[in-house]
Amino acid sequence: MTRPKISVIGAGNVGATVAQILALKEMGDVYLFDVVDGIPEGKALDILEGGPHWKSDSNVVGFTTVNKENYKNLEGSDVIVITAGLARKPGMSRDDLLQKNVEIMTDVGKNIKKYAPDAKLVVVTNPADIIAYALQKITGIAPSRIIGLGGSLDSARFRTFIAQELKVSVEDVNAFVIGGHGDDMVPFVRYSSVAGIPISNLMSKEKIDEIIKRTRFGGGEIVNFLKSGSAYYAPGISITAMVESIIKGKNRVIPCAAFLTGSHAKHYGVKDIFIGVPIRIGENCVEEIYDMDFNNEEKLLWNKTVESVNASCRKVDEFLAGKL
Repeated sequence: MTRPKISVIGAGNVGATVAQILALKEMGDVYLFDVVDGIPEGKALDILEGGPHWKSDSNVVGFTTVNKENYKNLEGSDVIVITAGLARKPGMSRDDLLQKNVEIMTDVGKNIKKYAPDAKLVVVTNPADIIAYALQKITGIAPSRIIGLGGSLDSARFRTFIAQELKVSVEDVNAFVIGGHGDDMVPFVRYSSVAGIPISNLMSKEKIDEIIKRTRFGGGEIVNFLKSGSAYYAPGISITAMVESIIKGKNRVIPCAAFLTGSHAKHYGVKDIFIGVPIRIGENCVEEIYDMDFNNEEKLLWNKTVESVNASCRKVDEFLAGKL
């Protein structure tokens, strides 16, 4: 039997963690790519050598993209996870960072278009909703075959903090956020519960607000502890959940950045952008998008995140003008 082929572009902490979990769960054969010579090869071999203890026969192999011809190894990929990109450096504006990462995606996207135009894309590079928009423009891949990380991770953090506060299992906590990642997220307290019991029945509004704030700045809290670098374990498993639902056709409902058009765009008050909403993820990637109704407070937060995403997408259009 031929195993699924999963390619991970970017072998930093997030990409390597995703590759390791995918191999550990024996999700398929994993191909790891990075622009730094030796890094993908070394990390792939290290992961592969853990196979006997993990009882995994997944093959894991790495390729440096210093040699552009190595992108040919994307051929036949069922899913491609994109984590490549720069982190924001001192003195660099958000626009500067966005432009640099769009430039990187232009190279990555053109090679995906050339070698793996039928793959489903899971976009992780920050900001994932904007980079998903850029990659769709660059690759021409149907928007329904592209999803971006955001709500999957933020929702996991939200559930974790609720479980900690109430001293219950995370398995019994159902909670999610939509919209942009981090600062721009829109929490759905009304739909958050523990074993079906609304969390508003179990804790005070003040405590819920504290948890929302901690979730919103969850990535920053980890950065402050690490001093150098950012989260990768929780992002790694959040990404894996998205990939697994595609590979196994699990049809999980996970908030992710998806392309809104038609009736969904009208419902959410947006036009042709990727933004975090609850979606059903299956073999075809985006199987279904769910429309959520807002109360006044949620609507204000939603309008804010839409405005931010729209502005960034217009900048992407400017960056890509004349380059495609």
